[in-house]
Amino acid sequence: MTDLDLTMFRLTAEEAARAGAEQLESWRGKFNAREKGRADMVTEADLAAQQAVKTVLLTHFPDHGFLGEEDGRKTGLRPASGSAPLWVVDPLDGTSNYVHDVPAYCVSIGLWADDDLQIGVIYDPRLNEMFSTAKGHGATLNRKPIRVSQIENLRGAMLSTGFPPAPDAQLRNLEAWRPLSLASQAMRRTGSTALNLAYVACGRFDGYWAFDNYPWDVVAGLLLVREAGGMISRLNGDPFDPFEPDVLATNGKIHPEMLGYLVK
Repeated sequence: MTDLDLTMFRLTAEEAARAGAEQLESWRGKFNAREKGRADMVTEADLAAQQAVKTVLLTHFPDHGFLGEEDGRKTGLRPASGSAPLWVVDPLDGTSNYVHDVPAYCVSIGLWADDDLQIGVIYDPRLNEMFSTAKGHGATLNRKPIRVSQIENLRGAMLSTGFPPAPDAQLRNLEAWRPLSLASQAMRRTGSTALNLAYVACGRFDGYWAFDNYPWDVVAGLLLVREAGGMISRLNGDPFDPFEPDVLATNGKIHPEMLGYLVK
């Protein structure tokens, strides 16, 4: 994949993220929410935003694949090695925040190709913050380079996590929450996995962990963290895999210390 390819993919992903965000903002306060499952909602805005994103991406790259949260697929998500580039999209990450008009939600777009993360774009329409990256090209926020923090230990770290809808995953997270909250300076939960990862990439947060993710939750954000100089892995310390459910993303310096609390 050439630098020109990556540039075209990245600019198109940014265009698609803005198109999706336009739908979110036009629907804000006008939708009917319905439950997909326990503590998991979908709105007309999700569906409209996903269609807007998909239209932009596949108009430019009709031979690419598309995997969106609102497609309803939960299994068989891993693409075959050597398959066509796959856009992995969460058109509204932070749906509950959006429904309650909490300004912490975003459009998340990642590209998986050649068995690796290639593009990551996360756009927060309320703050007009465009986090963007391409493999090997560093990470930016509104075109300015970003780097992870330099905090060296948990004692000075601000951590974040997410609580997925599944009750068993919530219980596992609670087991990790207490010791990590006592060991760190502060703990936050934004309600948006993608924003949590973007905030690690730009140094606002120092580490993030979660159980029970889907690829659209993490593909864009994991590449942002990696390109901003951070470290990503599974919660047992194995190499990261966006098609597995658990993730740890940090500034790198606190990664071993966090694993000490998370590896069981």
